[in-house]
Amino acid sequence: MKTKSVQVLPLLAALNANAMLSHFVSHSQLNVAPSTQPISPPSIRKSYRTNSSVSRALLFSVALLLSLFALTSSAVQASSESTEAAHQESLLTLSAEQRQLAGVEVVELSATAFNLQAVATAQLVVDKDKTITIAPQLDMQVLKRHVVPGQQVQKGQPLLTIGGADIAAAQADYVNAATEWDRIKRMSKGTISASQRMQTEVNAELKRAILQSVMMSKQQIAELATSPSSIGQFQLLAPINGRVQQDIATLGQVLTAGTPLMQLTDESYLWVEAELTPLQADQVNMSTDVLVRVGSRTREGVIIGRSHEINSQTRTEQVLVRMANPGHDLHAGEFAELYLAANQGAEPLGFIVPDAALTRGGDGDWQVFIEQDGGFNAVEVSVVERQRGLSFIRGLVPQTRVVVSGAFFLASEQAKSGFDIHNH
Repeated sequence: MKTKSVQVLPLLAALNANAMLSHFVSHSQLNVAPSTQPISPPSIRKSYRTNSSVSRALLFSVALLLSLFALTSSAVQASSESTEAAHQESLLTLSAEQRQLAGVEVVELSATAFNLQAVATAQLVVDKDKTITIAPQLDMQVLKRHVVPGQQVQKGQPLLTIGGADIAAAQADYVNAATEWDRIKRMSKGTISASQRMQTEVNAELKRAILQSVMMSKQQIAELATSPSSIGQFQLLAPINGRVQQDIATLGQVLTAGTPLMQLTDESYLWVEAELTPLQADQVNMSTDVLVRVGSRTREGVIIGRSHEINSQTRTEQVLVRMANPGHDLHAGEFAELYLAANQGAEPLGFIVPDAALTRGGDGDWQVFIEQDGGFNAVEVSVVERQRGLSFIRGLVPQTRVVVSGAFFLASEQAKSGFDIHNH
């Protein structure tokens, strides 16, 4: 089909040129300039033949140029289509099941300048800004459980049903105080003294605050005032979206005021507690970017605090890092390594990938697999440094989607297919 399309274009150009030629010749025959001098028939025929020959020569040149241009355009288009087809054929494509079985994981790289030799030990802890401890401030009894440890819950979801004598008394006191305050508010001014009015209002707010201290919601408190029959128990609702942790509540258990029943943690962010030597600590500042490695996974974080105190036993300073955890695949308690940024101007920017992302190509050079156009393509890179299972590489552009897990499987498929798809 492509061969036919190449031939059609010059044919059309030739036809157009022929039509132009015929039109011009006809026009020349009909528009012979008049002359006052008598011209003999041989002269007329000679002039006509001369003009016609010149016109035909000019139009033939135009037709030839148009034909050459059409041939060139067609050849370029055919070459581009051939190159694109060859590129599509060179891509390794996997189905969703194959990707899952091979453990293919892809991440988007950003340019960094971290020093793989400036490393410190660390541990993941919960983000205290996104963690809530459920600890009602009255003696209570656990009447019913609605969740299990480790469960992901949404804000407003029931966690426990609790009750007890102290909770019932607090609820009854609030209903009485709220009813009295509502009666006083409806009185006209001057019926009672201002101090008595203020005392009634303060008493109602005090009883409300006691119920809030046992973690009753505003809606539950409002419904209690209109439905006193529910006095004696209530449902503890999740105050945030998070995961249930440190759950010690047991059915029928009577606990004293302030006993932590469970903890809710939003794992979309975690903190990293790292121990830095005094020399390392002197090189970091607040809001400095760092690299956190947990197992084979690496994440970027930012320093949000430091103790400014050297531990007398370890001779290290504690630094706190905030790190995003969008997939909730990292958990508090895991050990980690913290890599600090290189000194300004010390090293050009590059990319840090796990060693598992690197494979050898057919010529022995290092390569990584990038995801593009629905498939995977091998691209050669230069390895600058390798430390503790990480490699600092160059040869890519930011936002490139690189395979960091499952690259060995892709390299095997590439070898079996006989691809030579390096990006030299």
